[in-house]
Amino acid sequence: MQETTSSGTGSRTIADIVSLAAERFGEQPAARFKRDGEWTDLSYTALSEIVSEIARGLIDLGLAAGERVALLCTTRVEWTYADFGITCAGGVVVPVYPTNSPEECAWVVGNSEARFAIAENAEQVAKLVAVRDELPKLEAIVSIEPGVEGTISLDELRERGRSRAAGEVDERVAGVQPEDPYTIIYTSGTTGPPKGCVLSHGNYRSVTRMCEEIDVIVTGEPVYLYLPLAHSYALLIQLLGVDLGAPVIYWSGDPQQIVPDLMATKPVYLPSVPRIFEKIYTLVTSNNDPAKIAAATQLGLQVRRMREAGQDVPAPLAAAFEKADAELYANVRNIFGGRLKQATSGAAPIGKEILEFFYACGAPVLEGYGMTETSTVTTTSTVADHKLGTVGRAIPGSELKIAEDGEILARGPHIFGGYYGLGDTTAFGEVDADGWLHTGDLGAIDDEGYLTITGRKKDIMITAGGKNLTPANVENDLKRSRWISQAVMHADRRPFPVALITLDPEEIVHFAREHELTEDVAALSREPKVLELIQGELDAVNARYAQVEQIKKFFLLDHDLSQETGELTPTLKVKRNVINDLYAADFDALYVT
Repeated sequence: MQETTSSGTGSRTIADIVSLAAERFGEQPAARFKRDGEWTDLSYTALSEIVSEIARGLIDLGLAAGERVALLCTTRVEWTYADFGITCAGGVVVPVYPTNSPEECAWVVGNSEARFAIAENAEQVAKLVAVRDELPKLEAIVSIEPGVEGTISLDELRERGRSRAAGEVDERVAGVQPEDPYTIIYTSGTTGPPKGCVLSHGNYRSVTRMCEEIDVIVTGEPVYLYLPLAHSYALLIQLLGVDLGAPVIYWSGDPQQIVPDLMATKPVYLPSVPRIFEKIYTLVTSNNDPAKIAAATQLGLQVRRMREAGQDVPAPLAAAFEKADAELYANVRNIFGGRLKQATSGAAPIGKEILEFFYACGAPVLEGYGMTETSTVTTTSTVADHKLGTVGRAIPGSELKIAEDGEILARGPHIFGGYYGLGDTTAFGEVDADGWLHTGDLGAIDDEGYLTITGRKKDIMITAGGKNLTPANVENDLKRSRWISQAVMHADRRPFPVALITLDPEEIVHFAREHELTEDVAALSREPKVLELIQGELDAVNARYAQVEQIKKFFLLDHDLSQETGELTPTLKVKRNVINDLYAADFDALYVT
C-alpha cells in the first residue's frame, strides 16, 4: 500500500538516502523518463541497485573517500544514478553545466581537482578532451552513452562494480559524516570566474528536513524536473523526491516539449524559473482581450480567497466563476497536466500579475528565494502560507534579518562552510562571525515575516546626477511584454537610464506576419514598425515610474541573449558585466545627441 505521509527516510547523510528509500518504498516508482518514445518507470529497488553498482565501479577505479568526481550531463535519470553513485562511494560530486564551454569545464574540473569525470556523451567528452592538458589530476572519463572513444562506458563501470562485494559500499556509506563535503557547486556567477561552494552532507540533509516540514512535495505525488541538475535548485528537488518517495519525472530533453511533457505526465509539483511561466502566460493571454483576462484574474482570486477563508460565495459570483473556469481556468490547468497543486518559481523575479493569473486559474505559481550558499533555499511560499509578490517566509530552522543598508542576511544549518580552495569567503556570500550569510541581495521583511526582494547590491546603478536606481523592476516589467524576451538597463554614472532590448523570437514573427514583414529576427530588430511597437511597450512601462527612473532610449539587439554566447547564466540570469562590455559602443551611441 502506498504511503501517504510526507516524512523523509530519516537518513543521516545524503549517502544513505537511496538504500533507506529502497527499504521503505521498494517497487514504487522513483523515476519516470522517456525511452524510445515511451514513458518508463524505475522502482526504488532498481535505483538502489544501479547506484550501488556505480559506487562499486568507482571504488574499483580507485576512488578514495573525499576525492572529487566531476559530473557533466544534462538533466536525465543517469545524472541521478551517477550523483548518488559518487556519493555512496564516499566521493564528492562536482556538477558541471552541460552548456559550459571547454574552457569553463577546465576551470571547474581543474579547480576542484577532480580525479574522475562522468560525462554524458561524445559531445560532452570532447569538451574535456579538448582541455585534457590543463587537467593533470584527471585520470579517467566515464561516458554515460556507450561507444565514446577513450572512455569507460557507464555500463562497463557498472559491470566492474558487480565484481565487487556490495558490503564495500555499505562501509563507505557508514564512513560518511554529516560534516563531510557532499558536493562542490560552482556558482554560475554574473561576474568573475565561478567559485566552488562546498556544501556538506549536513547542509543538504538539514535543508531537506526543513523543506519536508512544509509539505510542498508529498509522498507518491510526482514532480516534473527539467532544470539543470548542475544547479542547486534542481539538486534539492531530486533529493526531496527520493527522500520522500515522490517520483521524479525527467523531461524528455527538448525545451519545445516541456508543455507536452507536462500534459502527458500530469505532475503534482513543478519547480521552474520564471521564463517557462512567462511563456505560458503569453501563450494563453496574447490572443485574448486584456480587459477580459484582468477581470477573469480578479474574479478567480476573489472566489478562491473566499473559499480558502471558509466564506460562502454568493450565487451570482459562483456562477461567473464556473463560467470562467470552463472557458479559461480549466484550459490553463490542463497545460500543466491538470493535477498541479503548486509550481515554485525561483532564481529570478517574476511579475505579480503573472502569479495572480495562475493562482486565479487554480494552478498556483509561488516564489521562493535562496542561493547556492544556502543549500538552495532559505524562504519559500506554499499554497497554505503565501503572499503573492513576496518570496515567502523563512523555512523552518532558517533565520532572516535585514542589515542597515538593506542587505538580506540568512543564518541556519543549511549555510555553506566556504568556497573550495579559498582561505575565506568573499564580499558577496560572506559568513560573519555570528554565522550570518551576507547574501548580496537587498530586501524587506514585512510585519508577517514575508520577504520581498528589492534588488542586488552590486546591481545598484548611480546616475551622473547621484540617483540610486535598482534595474530589476523596470526590466521585469518590460519582459512581461509579449514581444520582449530580455531587457537590460544601463545607467551607472550616466545622465539617464537606457536599455538593451531583445525581441522574443517566437512571438515577434506573429507581428511580422500581420504586417507583411520579414520573419528574420535580425532584420526585424531594424524594422521601423517593430521599433515603434517596442517604443509603445516602453512608454507604457515608463508611465509607472518616476521621471528619473524612466528609460529614455533603447536599442534592439539582432539576436536573443543566450548561455552559449556567455550573456546568460545557466539559470538564465543576465551577466550584466558581459552585456556592458559586449555592447559598450551601442550604449555609448544612445548618449550621443
